[in-house]
Formats: sequence, structure tokens, C-alpha cells
Amino acid sequence: MSENLRSQVVTQGVQRSPNRAMLRAVGFQDEDFSKAIVGIANGYSTITPCNMGSNKLALRVEIGVRNAKAMPQMFGTITISDGISMGTEGMKYSLVSPEVIANSIATACNGQSIDGVLVISCSVNN
Repeated sequence: MSENLRSQVVTQGVQRSPNRAMLRAVGFQDEDFSKAIVGIANGYSTITPCNMGSNKLALRVEIGVRNAKAMPQMFGTITISDGISMGTEGMKYSLVSPEVIANSIATACNGQSIDGVLVISCSVNN
């Protein structure tokens, strides 16, 4: 395992005890603080049909990340359906949504000092 993990800024040192306490609240154990933290950005929602199957895939990805000896941390993203919003004011939001989604993922990863990220987006097969 690389000694140069980004997540060490929140997982190592006595001064980061409060950070580790928060991570313990989401399931981290002592041995997990030396593992890479891998974010799983999940587009699951029930508001659009193509995103309804995304959570099943994300849960399988979570298992794979654990099997790779890293710490998975799942977080949600927004979703806008062109099919639902077309012909309405909602299209204005649909057009900018890819940038908003990408920026929100980058914000979560950088704000949480995540080492890597896997993004689960629209999944047509439910």
C-alpha cells in the first residue's frame, strides 16, 4: 500500500482524533485507517427509471472495493431526466446537470480527502 494516500490528512495523527471519530461512526475500525478510502458516487434515485437499478450495482462495487482491501464510502449524486423534463422549464436544469453532478462529486472527494472514486450513473437494466 502506498504511503502517500490523500486520506492520511484525516486518518493519521493525534490531531485527527475527531476526524477518526466521525469515520468510526460510519463503520471504520482501527485497521481501516491505513486503507485507501474509495468513494462510490451513486446516482441511484426513484425519480427516474434509468437510475432505479444503480444502487444494486453500487452495492456490488462496494463489495469489490472491500475485497481489494480499501474502504468504500458511498455518497449520492443528483439526477435529472431529460425524458421527464423535456418541453418544460425543467430542461434548463437538465442542460446544466452534468456539470453540477461532476462538480458535486469533485467537491465530495476533495472535501473528504478521498483517495479514489468510482462513479455509478444511469443504469437501464433494473
